[in-house]
Amino acid sequence: MRCPKCKIDDDKVIETRVSKEGETIRRRRQCQNCGFRFTTYETVIPADITVVKRDGRREEFKPEKLRSGINMACWKRSVSQEAVDKIVGDITNSLALLSQSEVPTAQIGELVMAALKQLDEVAYVRFASVYRHFQDADAFISAVHSLAETPEEADNKDHD
Repeated sequence: MRCPKCKIDDDKVIETRVSKEGETIRRRRQCQNCGFRFTTYETVIPADITVVKRDGRREEFKPEKLRSGINMACWKRSVSQEAVDKIVGDITNSLALLSQSEVPTAQIGELVMAALKQLDEVAYVRFASVYRHFQDADAFISAVHSLAETPEEADNKDHD
């Protein structure tokens, strides 16, 4: 792996952990050149999954981008990296099981929001505010109020 600090391709693995589900491997590495320590993750990437962006662009599905977005939503929250890894693994597996090879970002975003809503409400609202492009305080307040609704209330509201 290339060191993110000095860009030299000479490191050693100092710790390896497998997630509880066995779907992700986390490695702590140390650069042999500058001594900088960094973390890498290894996951199985489903073959031929293409993400369709809102503007129509297409790109390869990258679990590390998913992990990064979830980590930003969970910033300074008491959410373990293992919990984030589980969400990433679950979503990656869900996408791998789909019959289509192209997945819209909206579908991935909804999967993330459902997982975060169960895990941490603050992380959920943070992710929703970016994902749904809240334009004003009312949209934000509406998202917070939706946390208090039961699934039946939310369904009834959607069908009104």
